[in-house]
Amino acid sequence: WYLSRFSGPSEIPSYSQACHAARGQYDLCKSLVSTDEGAVWEHYACQPKAQAMKEYMHIHVEPPGVTCGNPPERFCTLENPYLCSDECDASNPDLAHPPQLMQDRERSGLITYWQTVTWRRYPEPLQANITLSWNKTLELTDDIQITFEYGRPTVMVLEKSLNFGRTWQPYQYYADDCVDAFNMAPRRARDLTAANVTRVICTEQYSRWVGSKNEKVVRFEVRSRFAIFAGPRLLDMESLYTRMESMKGLRDFFTFTNLRLRLLRPALGGTYVQRDNLLKYFYAISNVEVLARCKCNLHASQCLYVDGNLQCQCEHNTTGQDCQRCKKGFKAKTWKSGSYIPTPNGSPNTCDVDVSLSLSDCECNGHSNRCSYIDFLNIVTCVSCKHNTRGQNCEHCRMGFYKNTSAEPDDENVCIECNCNTMGSLHDRCNGTGFCQCKEGTTGVKCDDCLPGYYWKQGCFPNVCDDELLLCQNGGTCAQNQRCSCPPDFKGVLCQQSRCEGGKKCNSASALTLSLALLLCPLLATLLGSAAS
Repeated sequence: WYLSRFSGPSEIPSYSQACHAARGQYDLCKSLVSTDEGAVWEHYACQPKAQAMKEYMHIHVEPPGVTCGNPPERFCTLENPYLCSDECDASNPDLAHPPQLMQDRERSGLITYWQTVTWRRYPEPLQANITLSWNKTLELTDDIQITFEYGRPTVMVLEKSLNFGRTWQPYQYYADDCVDAFNMAPRRARDLTAANVTRVICTEQYSRWVGSKNEKVVRFEVRSRFAIFAGPRLLDMESLYTRMESMKGLRDFFTFTNLRLRLLRPALGGTYVQRDNLLKYFYAISNVEVLARCKCNLHASQCLYVDGNLQCQCEHNTTGQDCQRCKKGFKAKTWKSGSYIPTPNGSPNTCDVDVSLSLSDCECNGHSNRCSYIDFLNIVTCVSCKHNTRGQNCEHCRMGFYKNTSAEPDDENVCIECNCNTMGSLHDRCNGTGFCQCKEGTTGVKCDDCLPGYYWKQGCFPNVCDDELLLCQNGGTCAQNQRCSCPPDFKGVLCQQSRCEGGKKCNSASALTLSLALLLCPLLATLLGSAAS
């Protein structure tokens, strides 16, 4: 696209002009430069511009039923807790507060917001999880801002995932009392230093009640951390980018695929919970702002929304959603991410043409570089497939693995381990969607849970007793679904048999006396016999 700006060779920019154009925050992947041998392409490390990710995010709220309106419900405000004229009704568009109102564009000054049910079930905790996903790896470029209506939460956690929600890690804790809520001393992001800039902190700055309607925003402060290296006004970005390369874990700290808000306690208005009016406690979010850029590993300057997904427009002979691997035929050396240094253009680490691969008849999807000819079958087959693949072209997964359908055939992570629970599954293999074959009574994707009527004890076993069908009789009690604890007068699996003859209830004291007598009789006979002799 850069070449199209010039009408002919006479207008090709000089090397110094190209360098000047590339200084703009690594926004140029390549340009034509004039040399003694003619015009040649010069490549640079590059990245997409930052953009608001709100319109691309998918929102999932749990637990089910935490969003207000079904059934309709009245609620009050902390500022005027006894004026309870507002209503939430999911069946009425004017009174509904669904999750998508966290990301809409509010027009005409009308504030719209998602809202939960009120804390009418106190003291049961009022908690909610909000998961934000993009199906894309992103890098934060500015503060995350969450706008709460009717008071900010007293306790909450912001978490992130780097693997599309399979595992989570804390980003920041928020509480009106960090020691009480999380056993952590309170800190502020602006007080961090270069040595601890990636520390996960707890802040009290956004949780204490101030009684002002203007105090709505909760932040995850990215700019304060950038300022440690780039200065208060972020003018020295070269210093920041240099640190991104030299400081282990710094770039990863601002990288994520998913974000999750764990709302643990609503705003209380600066007091203890007032149980006589629980309709004033709830959560309401009107806006979530995430300013970020697509992570393209410094191999793309554009990221487009294609078929419902953000996609890096990869350069430097790379490919993949994050430009995370070399194109087929360009694997002469191991793929590497681009580098911010040396500034201002960085190092593109372009993938080179693999001459040996282009001359080979051997196609192994990048999982082997050796083939063998099988004479009696008249086929060429790959040898020593890597990355848990198998097959003539390394196109299948090994036993105990299944195919990642969202990955390209040559992706190193195309085969995912089944991870079947060894005690609950018949074997370590799973089907094409990752479901293991479970033993009787066992269920779950990995066979690590029990069906109703079974209990887990290094595997699933049928309930001996329970609270529904297999009831302990005659006053017996069921212990962990594994046995009935019977009264003294009864025995049996379900305490269904009387210990006395004829099924009549017997006296415990007499039964005990009889038992002792039966035990002592042989001993008494022995003693009498010895005395007689």
